[in-house]
Amino acid sequence: SAGRGVATTASAALRSAADTVSAAVLSVVPGDAAMVSGLKGQGSKQLPYQPPRTPILDPRALLLFDIDGVIRDVGGSYRRAIVETVHHYSGWRPDPAAIDSLKGEGCWNNDWEASLELLRRRRQELPASLAGEPFALPELEALVAVFGGFYFGGDPEGDPAQWRGFIGAEPLLVEAAFFEQLEEAGIAWGFVSGAEPPSVRFVLERRLGLADPPAIAMGQAPDKPDPTGLLQLAERICRQRSGRGLGAGAPPVAYLGDTVADVQTVQRARRALPQQAFLCLAVAPPHLHAPQRQAQRQRYEAQLQEAGADRILACTTAVLAAMEELLAGG
Repeated sequence: SAGRGVATTASAALRSAADTVSAAVLSVVPGDAAMVSGLKGQGSKQLPYQPPRTPILDPRALLLFDIDGVIRDVGGSYRRAIVETVHHYSGWRPDPAAIDSLKGEGCWNNDWEASLELLRRRRQELPASLAGEPFALPELEALVAVFGGFYFGGDPEGDPAQWRGFIGAEPLLVEAAFFEQLEEAGIAWGFVSGAEPPSVRFVLERRLGLADPPAIAMGQAPDKPDPTGLLQLAERICRQRSGRGLGAGAPPVAYLGDTVADVQTVQRARRALPQQAFLCLAVAPPHLHAPQRQAQRQRYEAQLQEAGADRILACTTAVLAAMEELLAGG
């Protein structure tokens, strides 16, 4: 996919541009420097090492998670990087509704490509009376470097303690004990995300303290809604835990995401492997949970349901009760 191709060159581009663009992170909005610095100090703190629990063999079910909007709130990081990247090139900042609308189309899971598409649409919306080109569309590789400067604010392959970007503003939506509860319930787990590998490692290993969590990240499989990453990770975990692969007789595989693309990923997995039982779970992203955004949340959840979600959850931690009910035939 386009996301995988760009990902192979993105690290070099990000390293070359990080020092220049990361300086812009701290001058986007007055007061941001203190906010990012304070949150960065919290977010990068290394959790105490905890010996990994012995995995449950032959699990009742496998539960895979998206990360952004499900495990962590990226309203102030990835989504903010979209806004500031678009503003960097166009002088316009898209509001959350514009990003939600784009994500609702199901084909813009990659935030680099989403940023570029917002720029394309902005150019088309500008009055035809404007003389000349209002702004030039960047090459994707250049946009990736700018985006990474806002998000990481440093070398993504370097020491996270040196990152000065929006990644420091990502509240966690679960705690490490949540995954212990899943294990105790006989539910194996893993992660299928479109985030860059350094970002995935940062949140799962450094923030949550998970030891060697099973995960698929950007560049390791085609972008969602292609189901390849979901199927590959589910196959790997099932073989490791039960000694058999996916198919008839394998435990059901559930995926919890927060976008239409996540729901479509499960639908495509069902078509690719009809003999395997799949469950499609969805949750609205955190920025839609504010009381004043109830109407927008309801519309967003209706989109998820129309796309084929089997169950809409109130929050990520509600998934354990939902899984128990679904496994009991509810």
